[in-house]
Amino acid sequence: MPFPSVRPRRLRRTPFLREMVRETSVEASDLIAPLFIVPGERVEREVASMPGQHQLSVDSAVKRCQRLGDLGVRSVLLFAIPDFKDEIGSSAWHPQGVIPKAIKAIKAALPELVVITDLCFCEYTSHGHCGIMKDGELQNDATLPNLVKQALVHADAGADIIAPSGMLDGMIAALRHGLDESGFSHLPLMSYAAKFASAFYGPFRDAVQSAPEYGDRRSYQMDPANFNEAMREVELDIEQGADIVMVKPGLAFLDVLRAVKERFQMPTAVYNVSGEYAMVKAAAQNGWIDEQRIMLEILTSFKRAGADLIITYFAEAFAALRNKGLA
Repeated sequence: MPFPSVRPRRLRRTPFLREMVRETSVEASDLIAPLFIVPGERVEREVASMPGQHQLSVDSAVKRCQRLGDLGVRSVLLFAIPDFKDEIGSSAWHPQGVIPKAIKAIKAALPELVVITDLCFCEYTSHGHCGIMKDGELQNDATLPNLVKQALVHADAGADIIAPSGMLDGMIAALRHGLDESGFSHLPLMSYAAKFASAFYGPFRDAVQSAPEYGDRRSYQMDPANFNEAMREVELDIEQGADIVMVKPGLAFLDVLRAVKERFQMPTAVYNVSGEYAMVKAAAQNGWIDEQRIMLEILTSFKRAGADLIITYFAEAFAALRNKGLA
């Protein structure tokens, strides 16, 4: 057999050679850090199932945002743990709620930081579902006006992007109309366009205390087996005015992420969700894996599959490594 003239290993020999020909790179500016906001002051309470992640009061969230900004992370995604819940989630549109307070405080301290707000009701309802319920069923159309009210409160407070996550039919059209009619036509919508009914959300539900009191969310979140349906959902949201589309979760749905980016050529986000994060942390704590290398591989896989933006609980850890030249 003749000696090979083509040797791919030539460009793998040293770290600098590998870096020169690296096809995919992740930057801190690609990442969005999720934050869990609670009432009170000086609160920084670790989430047991998500080591390194905390429930933060507004003042503590501002400090966390300052640290993220110093590391090069340019955006955060805010979730609420309110002190009041009812059947319809009415505290979601209270102008003095924890999220409007957080938006104002963060934007006052860090005007250039992009503040994204999650728009849903599961954290605000006493039953843990994503809207008005009747006889055990989510009332899609009756929930949409409340969703608009929540969005307008966030917009008034100074949010930069609204991110509806409830997977309700027509939510993007309703929000786009409501925002435009109220003078917020400039405000982008980042839609959870392909959000699957996944077991990977477990630790998040601990963090925001939003597990359903009864039933589950499979009647409105997507069946994980359905690829074509995901494409239809994304297309509908784009037609209704979504500016950024999202695939959630990430790791088990890289095929969907790749197809969404290739088919629609839209700004595309992926959510590296709580269960994906918790698995890495748990295995690392047991000494079974190299946490840093696994984190880098996961984030690179999202970028390689087509994600422009990555929502991840690893944002701060990655950015700290990047600043040291280790990522």
